[in-house]
Amino acid sequence: MQPRNMSMSGVVDLAAVKAAQEAKAKAEQARAEAARQGGTGAVSPADLVIDVDEAGFERDVLQRSAEVPVVIDFWAEWCQPCKQLSPVLERLAVEYDGRFLLAKIDVDANQMLMQQFGVQGIPAVFAVVAGQALPLFQGAAAETQIRQTLDQLVQVAEQRFGLTGLTVDPEARPGEREEAAETPAGPYDALLEAAVQALDAGDFGGAVRAYQNVLTDDPGNTEAKLGLAQAELLHRVQEMDPQQVRRDAADKPGDARAQIAAADLDLVGGHVEDAFGRLIDTVARTAGDERDAARLRLIELFEVVGPDDPRVAAARRALARALF
Repeated sequence: MQPRNMSMSGVVDLAAVKAAQEAKAKAEQARAEAARQGGTGAVSPADLVIDVDEAGFERDVLQRSAEVPVVIDFWAEWCQPCKQLSPVLERLAVEYDGRFLLAKIDVDANQMLMQQFGVQGIPAVFAVVAGQALPLFQGAAAETQIRQTLDQLVQVAEQRFGLTGLTVDPEARPGEREEAAETPAGPYDALLEAAVQALDAGDFGGAVRAYQNVLTDDPGNTEAKLGLAQAELLHRVQEMDPQQVRRDAADKPGDARAQIAAADLDLVGGHVEDAFGRLIDTVARTAGDERDAARLRLIELFEVVGPDDPRVAAARRALARALF
């Protein structure tokens, strides 16, 4: 799947001359104040990823965006694609060494912020620079594409706004590396890591094979089962034409194959209830092989979302009513 809006389009509006001049002035003032107080203003790598809510948004995002580009990750606990994307963003925030700050916003707890940014589905990623918002991308994205977008963001922030980012305390890094090195590796860690790397690179077929390799030896491995369901979903939608899929689903409400494809797109876009409802309706209106295909795909999507999600429980009850 090609992520939407994976570009810096709209950046000309963001870099209006007046806003750029004001941002540069604020950044210079912040650096001068830190120097006057005899400190470097250095932060630890852990400070590069923060949780933000509505009460702290102005302080933690708008005000900080005068010092450093703030990348916002809109996520939710039930969103399985978010669980693939968020760790990548968190790792890159540390790797980029203070050139951007990652703010994580739980949409379930912060509905107003979600509405203000016009978020239609999650995961969704925005940036705020000098108090102005810029949409980056929505949905699943390969790490290479994420890096390209972040590189453009950092370049614009520095060249047009004078935002050189935060200073990271060098003494905080060795201890973190030592702690990580002391963590023992599990028997399938290498295979699971290979699967995650394949997902990051957009090699969803490779991720499927890596997870299957784990499950061959350990059929009950929960992480591999969840990862396989996610990788298979992403692999299916990778070559889809979203507009054509949507047209087919609208024109052929009784066609199980068309509805199954649209449900996959719904889920990848974070529209969990839409995906479940579409397939339950398909089960109710079809019979035979088509009905069974819709039912089986719905069960697969339950695996992607996770059995503990309340929407899965509700959809299971609705499925039972449609079947019986």
